[in-house]
Amino acid sequence: MSSARRDLEGGGGGSKNATNYSAAPTNYVFDPEVHWTSWLVPLFVAVNVVVFVVAMYVNDCPRKNLDFEGDCVATFLGRFSFQPLRENPLFGPSSSTLTKMGALQWNDVVNQHEGWRLFTCIWLHAGIVHLAANMLSLVFIGIRLEQQFGFVRIGIIYLLSGFGGSVVSSLFIRNNISVGASGALFGLLGAMLSELITNWSIYTNKAAALFTLVAIIVINLAIGMLPHVDNFAHIGGFLTGFLLGFVLLLRPQFGWLEQRRLPAGVRLKSKYKAFQYVLWIVSLILLIVGLSIALVMLFRGESGYDHCHWCHYLTCVPTSKWKCNDD
Repeated sequence: MSSARRDLEGGGGGSKNATNYSAAPTNYVFDPEVHWTSWLVPLFVAVNVVVFVVAMYVNDCPRKNLDFEGDCVATFLGRFSFQPLRENPLFGPSSSTLTKMGALQWNDVVNQHEGWRLFTCIWLHAGIVHLAANMLSLVFIGIRLEQQFGFVRIGIIYLLSGFGGSVVSSLFIRNNISVGASGALFGLLGAMLSELITNWSIYTNKAAALFTLVAIIVINLAIGMLPHVDNFAHIGGFLTGFLLGFVLLLRPQFGWLEQRRLPAGVRLKSKYKAFQYVLWIVSLILLIVGLSIALVMLFRGESGYDHCHWCHYLTCVPTSKWKCNDD
């Protein structure tokens, strides 16, 4: 397998591959007061598509391809044609084009002081297959969450989870590039789980909802342990979103809304339960401390493997069919 292909396919660099994300059933005891119209998630989808088109325009395979890996694919598209499949099997641009446009690469972030790549990489995709999988997942998960909690909170979770995934990925992957929105998508899954936990009392069918959501998360993280998938971005995004869910997705406890019809002096229930406040404080502290420590380690040039020698099993499990390494 060529180095360019390894760069593009992830896990050891490459695309933060998306799989079949799904949403757990959410049957609430009460109807939410406000139902937002989702516009931010569709906007994110549109931006990702536009960025991919721009990447293909910049790539210009017919003019820049040197035929080392074969001929361009879909040449009828002109300069928008794809790199040879031996180089990029996901139908997309070259790794050099992705790097030029902001792909995540440890050396550029740490030694060249291009920290902006921690954000820009989440808007890039290795190919049309990668883009389609991620955008379908974003629509399926994100629109529902935005309708329930509004664009501000879901936008914050999406962007910060993508950033958290990039930071964790950079701590462990040094020799390859990484692109994709999967860290942000796993953040939305993590936020769904913490939202279910912190709002436990207002759910019906709680056990079924919890089991379904945990199963979806476990399956997707397990798929990330296959070679050529950047599972560190998935894990970092998931943990960031999980903590943000406790902070941003609280719902009033059951019965609090009804109290507004009573005289002010009769209201006895607080808006949130005590455990919700505790989870809010603990999660906020863990989020700030965790991201701060990770960023300090990253810009000091430390490798995550120096502190976690077994962590390579989180992104690749060696078998008789393939081998894994710390890159």
